[in-house]
Amino acid sequence: MNDWPDGWSDDNRSNRYGRGSAGATPESARVMRQVRRGPAAPGQGAPPYGAGVPRQPSYVDGQGYDEGQGYDNGYDSGYNTGQVYGNAPGGPQGPGGDGTYPRRPAPNWRRRIKWTAITLVTTLIVVSVGTYFWADSKLHRDVDLSKVIDRPETGEGTNYLIVGSDSRAGMSAEEKKKLHTGSAEGKRTDSMMILHTGSNGSTLLSLPRDSDVTIPKFQGSESGKIYPASSQHVKLNAAYAKDGPTLLVRTIEAKTGLHIDHYVEIGFAGFAGIVDAVGGVEMTLDQGFKDKYSGADFKAGKQTLNGEQALAFVRTRHAFAASDLQRTKNQQKFLSALAHQVATPSTVLNPFKLYPTLGAGLDSLVVDKDMSLWDLADMFWAMKGVTSGDGKSMNMPISGSSGGNLVWDDAKMKTLVNELKNDETVTVSGN
Repeated sequence: MNDWPDGWSDDNRSNRYGRGSAGATPESARVMRQVRRGPAAPGQGAPPYGAGVPRQPSYVDGQGYDEGQGYDNGYDSGYNTGQVYGNAPGGPQGPGGDGTYPRRPAPNWRRRIKWTAITLVTTLIVVSVGTYFWADSKLHRDVDLSKVIDRPETGEGTNYLIVGSDSRAGMSAEEKKKLHTGSAEGKRTDSMMILHTGSNGSTLLSLPRDSDVTIPKFQGSESGKIYPASSQHVKLNAAYAKDGPTLLVRTIEAKTGLHIDHYVEIGFAGFAGIVDAVGGVEMTLDQGFKDKYSGADFKAGKQTLNGEQALAFVRTRHAFAASDLQRTKNQQKFLSALAHQVATPSTVLNPFKLYPTLGAGLDSLVVDKDMSLWDLADMFWAMKGVTSGDGKSMNMPISGSSGGNLVWDDAKMKTLVNELKNDETVTVSGN
């Protein structure tokens, strides 16, 4: 049974599309029913593909298309040779057609340097601003100098009152034992210094804790009550023990006539922490000494003091004949060396030392409410200046003693205070 359409047979289907010809030549294109053709002659099969339709142009190897003739010599589309992407038979060719690829543009170094610089500057600004606010938040602004009454006029330059207290706040029993601080209640001042900064260098003036003073009229820091002046002669550190920082400032201003602009206080634990954070402080001692009360045990010569040793060094007084005066000299010497050590490139340029040092220092400082980080930086660089010779360190001139208290030389003190008020070079020498 023959299922093929009329006019078709097994003989004339051999080269037709879609019926699985077994011939070696490719099957002809399938007859497309949309192509119009004339009627087939009776008894003939379907006309060959394209009968009655104008011949379409094609691409032949070595010939090109021409509107008039259909082909023209000299044009090769590449389809017959397979070179449709520009690869000639002789080898690959670049987009330029000459066998090469365009060279990669040279890097724009000026543009790279500009953006690198912008990135570095932006990073520096962000880090600096972040560090500033971090450091500013750590300051303990607990002292209100507005409560100090009857104050002298402000002079030229800036005067900082720097106090080292024997505060044991936050220290464990083990730490108190290690640092030889004892367990006394309350707070007293182990050291008091006035640091003057101005256009004629810096002056670091130590006020012995045993200095003879009387307590002037003052306003209570907590109660706000006005207390009358006392005629009783006491040691200077008694003012701090009686009513804290504001009474100490009031007493010093009343005694000297010098206006105190800022107050800075540090306790035992904070002092030792700063020294350890900076990696120790190098000192050269002229003579060795021991003191069982402070735990001091030093030999003469160059050595690096850790926090525990540094605290013993600045607190020792029983090992010296002129106990309080020698201790103030040691305190000045050590604080200047500490400031110099903190300012070295090995600390400033090393964030792993700088941030712990800043953290230890700022956490342990108590300052007045108007103290800014810029004021603190000014104080720090002035301390460093004293070490480098751009300034002077001295004790308050002493004329003698009375009842175990050190009496100041009034004449020299007045000259000294007048020079500091006017920001003049200090000519007075101390003990």
